[in-house]
This record gives sequence, structure tokens and C-alpha cells, in this order.
Amino acid sequence: MNIKRAKKEIKRTVTAYLAKDALGEYAIPAIRQRPILLMGPPGIGKTQIMEQIARECQVGLVAYTITHHTRQSAVGLPFIRQRHYGDRDVSVTEYTMSEIIASIYEKMEATGLKEGILFIDEINCVSETLAPTMLQFLQCKTFGNQAVPAGWVIVAAGNPPEYNKSVRDFDLVTLDRVRRMDLEPDLTVWKEYARAAGLHSAILSYLELHPQNFYQVNADVDGTQFVTARGWEDLSNLLDSYERLGLTADEELIHQFLQHKQIAGDFAAYLDLYYKYRDDYGVEEILAGQAKPNAFARLLRAPFDERLSLVGLLLAGLETRFAASRRADGAADGCYALLRQLKGDLNALPEAKAEDAAALLGTQMADYNAETQRLRAAGLLDKAALTTRLEVLAALNRWAAALNKARPADAEAAFGLLRAEFETLAEQRDQAQQTASAALEAAFDFMEQAFAESQEMVVFVTELTLSPGAHAFIAENGCERYFRYNKDLLLDSRKAALQRELAAEEGRNGGL
Repeated sequence: MNIKRAKKEIKRTVTAYLAKDALGEYAIPAIRQRPILLMGPPGIGKTQIMEQIARECQVGLVAYTITHHTRQSAVGLPFIRQRHYGDRDVSVTEYTMSEIIASIYEKMEATGLKEGILFIDEINCVSETLAPTMLQFLQCKTFGNQAVPAGWVIVAAGNPPEYNKSVRDFDLVTLDRVRRMDLEPDLTVWKEYARAAGLHSAILSYLELHPQNFYQVNADVDGTQFVTARGWEDLSNLLDSYERLGLTADEELIHQFLQHKQIAGDFAAYLDLYYKYRDDYGVEEILAGQAKPNAFARLLRAPFDERLSLVGLLLAGLETRFAASRRADGAADGCYALLRQLKGDLNALPEAKAEDAAALLGTQMADYNAETQRLRAAGLLDKAALTTRLEVLAALNRWAAALNKARPADAEAAFGLLRAEFETLAEQRDQAQQTASAALEAAFDFMEQAFAESQEMVVFVTELTLSPGAHAFIAENGCERYFRYNKDLLLDSRKAALQRELAAEEGRNGGL
């Protein structure tokens, strides 16, 4: 099973386990809510999908790597309590609350989310003293004498023995009480996530050319060498940061993320070429509609991997512009909603003054910031949503400063000033959209002149289709040539499918 299918299944399970009947009771009793056990290689994205599921289901998430814990932190510390049984007093050993169970209650209090997911990673790699506790946890949903609160779905994850020397096998009794999902790396599925998350285009282009290097674990005389999905993503974040700072990532640094000497060296060499192509071809000039004349002549002699790298660079430049347009659009929409609310609040006051506008704006800012922090603490904001809310807050702060500086005479003048500030924001949104649209048209101009309807154009249009950011931008703002080429690609795909079907039919009929 790939990670995408696992996410879908877990999300459905969370929905089913948290569904309630007409009396408000959980439709599936807790005793029948089998914990999910994910078994797969390290760095495949098990923790990542749990964060996504919790955010999309609007529930809390408490995640633990259990190998970092002792029996005491998982079960609690023993203490003596006096009890009266029958006609005599006795001393009984009890336990304090498990640190893990306490974390669930703390999460509920901090976020207000009463339901959630308890995710325990590396569950089959615990110490000998903790192993019985983990079996009890999976079988009975308890740590020591403390039960996992109602409304919290249990998901555990472990590594197969070939990836971890500390792995312990589960017995049949335990396996009969869990839902086991065995996961495998899948580059196609990972690329869907990578596009949506905005991973570095050099990594996507490289893996398009060298898919066998996406995930590898090799043991030889020099020890274990490996490359994981987590390594590629973490490297992507560093490359983005290094580019903003004007720093260079060399092979030694890359090897710290891709701990496979040959693959790290191969990608380092590719990255150097990638940056060279960006400068030699003048990608920014191409997207500005000012392609260098010698670029077309060079492409005639260029090998396929160089041409494909250039396509990746053009797509990366477009993605940057699409993202800027999306951020500007989100900020403008958020500010517009708040401005409408402020206008309504002002109109509700019998004799509104300029000070009232400033006070209402201040209240809006405080409420919006508090809600942002609450959602952020609960893990319910992805990167894009958080960025939008922070940009709305930044705009409100600018508006408040403008009000304070201008000191308008009355409420009408104050609102007029705020409306002017919003119009500036709306103009910036329009400019970002126009910049992205112009770059897209310039990219098509270059692609048509350089590649016509070749394989490179197929890759270009396909990637625009598969990219969530590009697809959303084009769907909203249009692009005649994209729709034309995409239609042709669909027709070609259908023709190829029909030819395969006819060939299969002929094979079944003996070629008649």
C-alpha cells in the first residue's frame, strides 16, 4: 500500500470511529475501534500524513516516538495508597497518570479539541521493559491503569526488521486486535505531495530523470547507505533557504541529507548544472518575454536531460508567480471580509466617531490574532493557510498605523482611509495576477518556439495540470493555449488507450 492510500484509509477510519448515533454515543464502541498499525520503512511520511489527517478532520494530534520513553513515563510512577477492604486497611500500589495520557488532556485544554489522534511511532522498537506496556496499549488502549480518553483514535507505526535491529515481533493475540497496513515507497504518489508542498524544482526534475534514486537502503562493507522521502524534503527546505541567503549547497552538505554517497554526488553534480542552466538560458528573461536569441540555438544541440531541466526551471519560475498571486488573493479576501464587518459595526453605532473605527479595528486585530494562534497551536493550519492569516494581520497593522498617523476627523473619513488602504491591497492582487498571467504566456511563447509539440511540451503541460497551484490559477484566470494543448494531450491519451484496447481484443481473437 502506498502512503496516499494509507492516508485515505486512516482518514475514513477516523471519521467512522468518531461518528455518533442518535443518542450521542460513538456508533462503534471503543472496544471495537481497532488501533491502526502502520508498518513501513523509515522516512516514508507516516508522521507527515498524521498531521495532514488531523488538520483535515479538524481534530487534535498527540504524537510520540515511544523509543524516547521509559516505562515510568509511559505507565506512570508507583505510589502507595491506603484502602479499606472488608474489615481491614491495606496498602495498595497505584500509579500516577502516564505522561502520554496527560499530554492528551493538555492538548484538549490548550486547543479546545475534545477528539483527536494519538500517534505512537516506532512502537515495535521499544526496550525489553517497555514491550509489555506497548502490547497492553494496543490490546486494551491503556497505559498502566489509565485509559486513552474516549474520542481519541489510536494509530501506531513501526519499521520492518530489515530497517531496524531493535525490532520486536508482535504476537498473534496483539495482531488480531489491530488493523495492519504495510506501506511501500511510491515516487508517483510522493510527487503529488511534493508539488502541493512546493518542494524544490531541482529535486523534482532530478527524480524525473532518476526515479530509482528516490528511496534506497543499501548495506555494504562501508555500512548502511540510504536515501528517504524525508531526506529529499528536508534537503528541499534547506536549498530554498540557501537560495534566499545567496549560499551554495555542496556535495558534503547534500550528503548530510542523502546519506548515500553515490546518489548525493550525482545530485550535487545535477544541482550545479541546474543553476548553470538557469543563468545560461536566462529563465527570468524568458518569463519576462525577453528570451535570449542564442537560447534556441543551444537547445537544438542540448541533450534531453538539459532540455527537461530547463522545462523544470520554467515551471519553478511560474510556480513562484502563481504562489505570489495566491497569497495576494488570500490576503485581499481576508481583509475585505474584515472591512465589511467593520463597516457593519460602525453603522450599528448611533453616532460613530473616528475613535470608534480605530477601536473596532483594534478589536478585530486582537480577535483575529487570537484565533490564528489557537488554530496554529492546534495544528489546524497548513503552511499556506498560516501565511494568509499572517499577511492579513500584517495588513491590519498597516491600516491601524495609517489611522493613527492620519487622525481622521470623523468615522466616515476613517472608513474612507481604510477603504483606500484596501484598494491598494486589491491593486497589488491584480498586479500579482497580471504578472503571473504574463509569465505563463511568455513561457508558452518560448516553449512553442523552442520545442513546438514535442515531448518537452507534453511534460510542460502535464506538470501544469498536476500542480495544484498552477491548476487553480489557470482555472480561475484562464489560458487559451493551456486548454488547447491539454485537450490535444487528452485526445492523444484516449487514442493510445483505444489502440491498446483494440490490440488486446485482437490478441484475444487470435489476430482476426
